[in-house]
Parts: sequence; structure tokens; C-alpha cells
Amino acid sequence: MATDDPHHDDAPPAKGPRPWDDALLALAFLTRLPVPARHDAGPGAIGRAGWAFPLAGLVVGGAGAGVILATTGSGLHPLGSALLAFAAMAVLTGALHEDGLADVADGLGAPDRARRLEIMRDSRTGAFGVLALVFATGLKATALASLAGPGVAALVLVAAGALSRAVLVPTMAALTPARADGLARDAGRPPAWSAGLALALGLAALAPLGPAMGGGVVAVAGAGLAAGLFACWAMHAAVGGHTGDTLGAQQQVTEIAVYLAAATVEISL
Repeated sequence: MATDDPHHDDAPPAKGPRPWDDALLALAFLTRLPVPARHDAGPGAIGRAGWAFPLAGLVVGGAGAGVILATTGSGLHPLGSALLAFAAMAVLTGALHEDGLADVADGLGAPDRARRLEIMRDSRTGAFGVLALVFATGLKATALASLAGPGVAALVLVAAGALSRAVLVPTMAALTPARADGLARDAGRPPAWSAGLALALGLAALAPLGPAMGGGVVAVAGAGLAAGLFACWAMHAAVGGHTGDTLGAQQQVTEIAVYLAAATVEISL
């Protein structure tokens, strides 16, 4: 049985919450969707449900893909369609991850760990945070708009949504929370099986890109995983662990890497 004891983190899932309950909890945690999720599963429930994070990413990416496909043939420039897609995704998530990216960008300007954590907890957004959001949105939209067509762009959105949330789970398992309180501490450490399953699902979401990109899909997967690993190392170096904000930044960095890699592969084909 999975417990809060770290010695039992590798235990397989036992009787208790059903997979459907985990999926609903992941959706409730990562989006603003009014799903009937259980919130009484006890400490660490979100960590144990981490395997379903990529499923929530499929929903978010699918919403963006729907916008891309809905605007096809409207005469709207691909860049406009991409920006509308990202706007819809931000509304769906409450800009959860974008907020984390902005907070981390502001915090990294501080000279020490304690000050970084203090700045990241401040609800105000500074110049570095604003610039991070501008550059992140610009990179995502231009990369997506450069893809061959709306069908490929839609598949990339779905794949990036899943993989960028999948990498959060191994990070939560590998690093300890940087604070003694807060979202990261409450979520709990995911068991190893949850982290492994999340990665498997996230990578599986890239499979539909195979017919369009051939072997290039491996490069896209590698870029996403490398970006997620770099973000994990960076948050450990900066604050000694993970917080809700650093996980949000990791999601954004991984998502951007997938879009840029997909655009690069498209150009080389």
C-alpha cells in the first residue's frame, strides 16, 4: 500500500482510489474544469495521482488543438490561430503554469535561496516575470505557426500538453519540497510507479506524430525530456527542491522545447 513513508514509495497502487478518481483529481488540480473529483483521499493523494497528469495535459492540449482546427479556413493567419489556442489553454488552466514561470523568473534574480523563495511567493509580477511570459508566448506561437499545417499543429499541441505535464511527476518524486509548507508539500511525493507511468503516457502521446515526422519524433521527445531534466536540475540548484512555481516553470520550458523541436524537424524534412 502506498503510504507517506518514503520507504514505501515504490509500492504498487493498492485498493483505494480508482484510476478514474486519480484522473479526475489530476484534472481538478491542473485545470479549472468543474470535475467531480474526490478531495478527501488524504495526504499525498495528488502525488499518487501524478500518473494521470499527462491525461490532464491531453485535455488542455486538445482544447488548443480544437481552436486551431476550428479556425482552419477562416483566413486567420496561423500566428493568430496559435495565439488564440494558447489563450484558450491559459483560461482552461487558470494560467497556472504561466504564473509559475513568471514567479520563477522574478525569483532567480535574487542572490540567495531564501530570498528567491520569498520573491516567488509574492503575488506581484516584476519585470523579469513579464519578460519571461512575453518571450515564452512568442516562442510558442511562432513555433506552432511555422508547422506545416493545422493538423500537425493540433497533434503537437496535444503531445506537448501531455509530455510537459508528465515530466513534473518524476521531478516531484526525485526532489523534496523546497518549503516546509505550500502546494508542493501538500501534494506529496509520487511513488516510483506513478512517475514511470506518467512518463510512459507522456511519451505515448507523441506516437501520432510519427506519420508526419517519421524518425524526427524521437528528436522531439528527446528535446522535451532534456528540457524537463534541465529544469529539474535548475530548480534544485536555485532553491534546493521544488515548489508549485518551479513545477509550473518546468512545464512551460518543456512545452516550449517540444514546439521548437517540432518546428525544427518540420524544416529539415
